[in-house]
Amino acid sequence: MYRIGFDAKRLFNNFTGLGNYSRTLVQNLANYFPENDYYLFTPKVVKNGETQFFLNSPLFTVQQPRHGWPAWWRTAGIKKDLRKHHIQLFHGLSHEIPVGIRKTGIKSVVTIHDLLFKRFTGQYNAADRYIYDLKFRYACRNADRIIAISEATKADIMNDYGIPEEKIRVVYQSCNERFMQERSNRTIDQMLAKYNLPRDYLLYVGAIVERKNLLGVVKALEILPASVDLPLVVVGRGGQYEMEVKNYLSAANLAGRVLFIQPDFADLPPLYQQADVFVYPSFGEGFGIPILEALFSETPVVTSNLSSLPEAAGPHSCLIDPASPEAIAAGIEKVLTDSDYRSTMIREGYQYAQRFKGEPLTRQLMGIYDRILGG
Repeated sequence: MYRIGFDAKRLFNNFTGLGNYSRTLVQNLANYFPENDYYLFTPKVVKNGETQFFLNSPLFTVQQPRHGWPAWWRTAGIKKDLRKHHIQLFHGLSHEIPVGIRKTGIKSVVTIHDLLFKRFTGQYNAADRYIYDLKFRYACRNADRIIAISEATKADIMNDYGIPEEKIRVVYQSCNERFMQERSNRTIDQMLAKYNLPRDYLLYVGAIVERKNLLGVVKALEILPASVDLPLVVVGRGGQYEMEVKNYLSAANLAGRVLFIQPDFADLPPLYQQADVFVYPSFGEGFGIPILEALFSETPVVTSNLSSLPEAAGPHSCLIDPASPEAIAAGIEKVLTDSDYRSTMIREGYQYAQRFKGEPLTRQLMGIYDRILGG
């Protein structure tokens, strides 16, 4: 039995990619290895349906700073609490570990999701890039083991920070098990009515930022022939780039063909399962959890041939050049018009997704913990 601590800031306060990764990983550990003691260290807690399990389950002990500056506590002051609770291993779930943790004798693991701030410098401000680089580099050099969420991220860690390959392990992400459960026709009909959606649509799920290339999807809509003229449902939020997309839609008289919604998390599985095509032509990802959610939903995927996207999507998804709206449009059209191709995508994509189920990935992670702790 181990006493394992986690940096749970994103688990309790982020409800997109990093938070979903943290919640899925920690919940799977508790499900498959309930004999361990799990401590969740967080500067603050948001109480909602996604965090309720971690706050109410006897498998977890939630720790917050008792006084002082929460950001300093998470960066360095937390070490006192780690020693107090006899933590044997600390896992930084999102790029960071406490400064000076090596001196405590507590073993540490850090998950590095991506180094995209180094690839897309224009999409991050200079101060953020400097801080990210400082924290990520420190964590990679000082953690006992690094977990990369894809082979693409592993290669970036080795190239950018000079970390030896033997220090890095690739452990893929899983997704919430809700996406692995087939929804009834009644549930799907209720979801469609709730958000006033048509029965047939293309789907995009993700932050609305330049790197994820929603504008490329919009431009592809202009090229699609009338026979496959489906509306695009967009789930996500953004800032300046979202306004750029909406301005383009208005100028091109496409606003009626793109539906922006903010569904409840419980409605995402039926939303994926009813979609005709999931479209995700991102220029770069650490992994691409929405692709996995689509594959488990038996929804064919059109995504990029770059970065980690082929790892997430597998050989039977439609891989295209994200810089070409024509290629995006051609991929969508082929999926919608070639029934044999579509059937193969659905069948083989679902089969490919099985390697990302929670249990084998969690056992792989626990094996890493075991080796670090000498178990």
